[in-house]
Order: sequence, then structure tokens, then C-alpha cells
Amino acid sequence: MFKKLLIANRGEIACRIAKSAHRLGVKTVGVYSEADMFAQHPKQMDQAFLVGPAPAAQSYLMVPHLLEVAQYTKSQAIHPGYGFLSENADFVELLESKDLTFVGPPASAIRKMGSKSESKRIMEKAGVPILQGYHGDEQDPNFLLQKARDIGFPVMLKASLGGGGKGMRIVHSEAEFMDQLDAAKREAMKGFNDDHMILEKYVVHPRHIEVQVFGDKLGNYVHMYERDCTVQRRHQKIIEEAPSGISPELRQEMGETAIAAAQAVGYYSAGTVEFIFDTDTDKFYFMEMNTRLQVEHPVTEMITGLDLVEWQIKVAAGQKLPITRQADIPLIGHSLEARIYAEDPQKEFLPQSGKINVLREPQ
Repeated sequence: MFKKLLIANRGEIACRIAKSAHRLGVKTVGVYSEADMFAQHPKQMDQAFLVGPAPAAQSYLMVPHLLEVAQYTKSQAIHPGYGFLSENADFVELLESKDLTFVGPPASAIRKMGSKSESKRIMEKAGVPILQGYHGDEQDPNFLLQKARDIGFPVMLKASLGGGGKGMRIVHSEAEFMDQLDAAKREAMKGFNDDHMILEKYVVHPRHIEVQVFGDKLGNYVHMYERDCTVQRRHQKIIEEAPSGISPELRQEMGETAIAAAQAVGYYSAGTVEFIFDTDTDKFYFMEMNTRLQVEHPVTEMITGLDLVEWQIKVAAGQKLPITRQADIPLIGHSLEARIYAEDPQKEFLPQSGKINVLREPQ
């Protein structure tokens, strides 16, 4: 087990990681920006270091500063949390070259699953069901229009490197295809510096169900059941529910399929395989894999009684999964998580930051 872990994140998730690390007897090193000097997370660490001014690009994303802190404190591993550097394959490879362990999956798996087009091709080869669509390299607009005709409207346009609902458009008819393609490409280029698009058949009555998977470096895999994330707005999750209301048979099938997806890219650590479930046909299809701990991981911890961060740290240290038999993974009760969005109603409900003046928790 590691003696010292650097936590390259802030806020709630940094505190969450520190809690599990301390329970394992691992010393923690925190980092903070000038804006977070008096925040909660530096107080939870055994050591904490200033890494830059308020903008994340000049602090939490400043890799040279993080490496300097890791070297100075003799940290052996870095946990990225979620966001920031958590799905950056180049960062993982850099850590390996510095004899530091990344608490997360291998760089190769992050790269393969980071591209919607490549991941779909890999899943198809592995026998994981995918939606009818086009995931190739040819991007000529007229070629894409013909592919949309072949698939049949309505179709979904998606940025290959996208996420968070950016670069996505539903196209209901041929007449609006070119305008929607232009808009999606512009948004993708702005958000991801890449406007490569994929096309998929649009599911009219979907549910968004994701499966929590875990693998170790010894080839063991289990899943921790599923979360229903169907309640969304602007393609952003609002309610997370675990488990979902699917049948035990479908739960088993989705879990086994999610493990097959993880195995196809040599995955280890915590990962989430996202499926779209067609309520008209009762069929499910692979959408993408999130190669990190999810914001909503606590709902899974609530129904299993397991500590996902503890598992991540143990797997990174080369240990086998604490539970290796699927039948031994508990499933107890029901859990919900709701996200609160701060928005400005006078500006068409655009996301807004500000101070919380009143907070009344549910009783």
C-alpha cells in the first residue's frame, strides 16, 4: 500500500478521497488555488500546498506544479478525482515516466474510450450492442447526409470527443440536417477543439442507464449494478437513482455486457458504462464509458455498502478486488441523488454562480 497520496482536485471529491485514504492509513497531500486557501479540502489533508491563482488552468491543471509537489512530499501516487486531469491519457503516461502511480485506469483504455467513434468500433468487435449509426472518419457533409438517410430520420449528431451534451443535435428531417450539422460542429470545435461527428439512430423513448464496473490489474472484474440517470435537462443529469426499475434478468445482462466492454479495452479501476435503453423494444445499446469515478458514485456506495475510493486505491496499489465473486456484491435498498443547478431565470436559465444565502435541508 502507498505511504503517501497526492489528491489533485478540490472541494467535495478531494475531501472524499482523503477520508478513504486515511482509513487505509495513507497520508494525504492536498493542493489548492489562491481562491481555495480557506476552503475545506486543504484542512482535511496531512499536508497542503498552494499551486497557483484562482483559474484552474493556472493551478489545478498546472501539471509541472503538481509534479513538483509530488516530488517534494515523496508522494507515490496521484488521485485525480473527477474532472480536471481524471481522463487525460497524456497525464497518466507522464506519471508513469516519473515512477508515480495514477489512481485510475491505464492510458490506453482512457484513449480508446475517449473517442466515441473508436469506442463504438471496439464495442462492435467485442459483441457489445451499439445503435445503428456511422462512426467512421469520412466527414464530408453530403456523405454524412447520405448516411443519415440510410439510418433513417430522426438521427442524433454527436461530437466524437464530446461530453456533457455539447456538440449534440437531434435531427428530425433531411431539410434541417445541414443547419444542425453546422451548429453541432461549431459547438464541438469550441468545446473540444475537434469537430469530428458521429451519427446514430435517435431513440424516441429512451432511458439512460449506466453500470458501475470495477476491474483490477490481475484480470478480475465485477459490476456494482446500475444507476438510472434518465431525468436530465440540456443533456445534463439531474436525478441519479440506484438501482433502476429494471428486471433482475435485464440487470444481469446489462452488468455482464458492461464487464465485456471493460475487458475489451483492458480496463481496471472504477469505470461507468453508459447504455441507452429503448423502452419501445426493451433493448439496450452502448453509448460510452466514463473512465473515472463519477460524481454520482455515492448512490452506488449506498446500495452496496462498499467504498469505491478505497477500492480504487487498493487496485492502484496492485491488490486484487476486495470482492471478486459477482454473487458476493451486496444489493441493499434504494438510493437517490439530486443535483441542484444555480441558474439565472432572467437570462433563459443560463448557469450562474453566486452565494447561497439560505439552505434548508429536507427533514
